[in-house]
Amino acid sequence: MAVPPSTYPRRLLPLFLGLFQGALLLFFALFVTYDEPSAQVEDTNLVANQVYSTFPFFQDIQVMLVVGLGLLLTFLPRYGFSALTHNFLLLNFSMQWALVLQGLLHHFHHGQIHLDLHRLLISVFAAVTVLISVGAILGRASPCQLLVMATCEIPIYLASEWVIVTCLGVLDVGGTITIHIFSCYFGLGVSKALFGATQQPLHPKETPTTSSDLMSLVGTLILWVFWPSFVAVPCQPGDAQHRAILNTLLAMSAGAITTVVASSLLERDGKLSPGHLQNGSLAGGVAIGAVADMAVPPAAALALGSLSAAVCVLGFRFLTPLLARKLTLHDQCGIHNLHGLPGILGAAASVVAVLVAPKDTAGSQPSQLSPALCQAAGLAVALGAPLLAGLLTGAALRLPCLARPPERLCFDDSLYFKIHDQAESPGPDGSAEEEALALKEQV
Repeated sequence: MAVPPSTYPRRLLPLFLGLFQGALLLFFALFVTYDEPSAQVEDTNLVANQVYSTFPFFQDIQVMLVVGLGLLLTFLPRYGFSALTHNFLLLNFSMQWALVLQGLLHHFHHGQIHLDLHRLLISVFAAVTVLISVGAILGRASPCQLLVMATCEIPIYLASEWVIVTCLGVLDVGGTITIHIFSCYFGLGVSKALFGATQQPLHPKETPTTSSDLMSLVGTLILWVFWPSFVAVPCQPGDAQHRAILNTLLAMSAGAITTVVASSLLERDGKLSPGHLQNGSLAGGVAIGAVADMAVPPAAALALGSLSAAVCVLGFRFLTPLLARKLTLHDQCGIHNLHGLPGILGAAASVVAVLVAPKDTAGSQPSQLSPALCQAAGLAVALGAPLLAGLLTGAALRLPCLARPPERLCFDDSLYFKIHDQAESPGPDGSAEEEALALKEQV
């Protein structure tokens, strides 16, 4: 006897988002306001200069996240609508959630939270960690699972970032340690707990096509162009910001060339792998963030970019299959190769840079540890805390009420979208039974 599709899973997503947005609207109405307009000309000019100097960078970062990262995730040929939409949804959800939490933790004074562009930018950085982490389980998790994951990850990130930057005084202007390493190992922890010891077989809808790889490569190019803005915006305007832009450009340029060299040497007949190009070209930007504003020589930026790209390509070629075999660790987008390995390399470079830097330029440390030990301690926190938190979050995501998609319907837009082009709908196995199952499991 056929069971009518349950309306509960299908209504869970709009119910969750509706309650969230309604609660947020009430919170903003009661507690969030803007700064009072200043009557002093000097203060007005100061605010105007801050806006004019920050907002162009902010726009670049928005293009990176909405367009660049969204397109990068479309390498799955039957999951393009979902990858773009879920990326956009998670960005907005996580940004608003981070605004609330950081406002309550750091900016709640006299019953009010004063909102400005800088605090919005910090919230966007928090949202980036979610967008990176979900790459580990892309295509195998429902939207509700992703939203619950974001709900758990944002407070853990804010606490970790406070410990690393405020307590330890770690120098990490481009988020190599606080963003890239944290988000990578949080995502891997979620993946390990969510999928357990079961090795995920290659799904027939998982193999990229020429058109999906091309769209993903366009996303890489967009990210590559705007990445210096992501690294430079937290820097003080002037020499530090200038150095951050130059070092980032040098590292990413060297990384792009090294990616072509490494991919050609590793692939049969010297041909290039689109997956290597999509990720290795960005590895230099990940690694350089921890030392971007330091007085490192240009040759060091080039070397770090080249080394990080080589490590990323080697990770895709050898380490990812090894971890899948030995640890049954599922990493759909290869975030360990793009964010984890280059991030660790960049953190190690920051330790060396702090050690060789003159004492008067190393910066003051809030803790009693030496600057180099602080950098190493920050790396340890960024590795251990998110991994443990990710394992706990992944265990929570196994709850049946979150409607994890069945294996046969993973990586398929038809589970979440009305697909009007029948040529892109399921083929031989796209029977009425699958359509009914999709309707039943839709969230």
